[in-house]
Amino acid sequence: MWKWNWRDPWRIMSEIVCLSLGSNLGDREANLAGAITALGIYSEIQDVQSASFYETKPLYKLDQPDFLNTVVRCHTEFTPFKMLDAVINIEVLLGRSKKHEKNQPRIIDIDILCHGDAIIETKELTIPHPGIPTRLFVLVPFAELDPDYILPLWGESISEMLIHCPDQSVINKHLIQTSA
Repeated sequence: MWKWNWRDPWRIMSEIVCLSLGSNLGDREANLAGAITALGIYSEIQDVQSASFYETKPLYKLDQPDFLNTVVRCHTEFTPFKMLDAVINIEVLLGRSKKHEKNQPRIIDIDILCHGDAIIETKELTIPHPGIPTRLFVLVPFAELDPDYILPLWGESISEMLIHCPDQSVINKHLIQTSA
């Protein structure tokens, strides 16, 4: 599952990790940008790349503000569970409550989509994320970053999943409003 660094046996080799980020409260652009920037706090996370931001309607609970979504690709030496800890810390840093209800408005939501070729299913963490094949707001930005990425479990590339995605939502590329 993980590749060990033989020069330092207590550290794993770098793995590709993809994250889905979403926000529908407050300054959504700043929330996503803040989360992307916060990934750089950790020396174990490098080469952070972000897809464009996309406007989407909520999927399940419709009486809430529209979402701004993106996918981030990075390399990490963190194990999947250490990456989960980092993601939760970033969400809390940006103002998200540790206790939150599913499908509710949020300042920031970060999901681990994949972590190398790891396949994990626990109460705390499922990798690859089971919603990937059915969510345009994940597949469109993911395809922008890495259309040929093949996810373990499904054996299809992101671009193939995008073609077969049953989600009929409207997804629009967002033009950044905030200036530096």
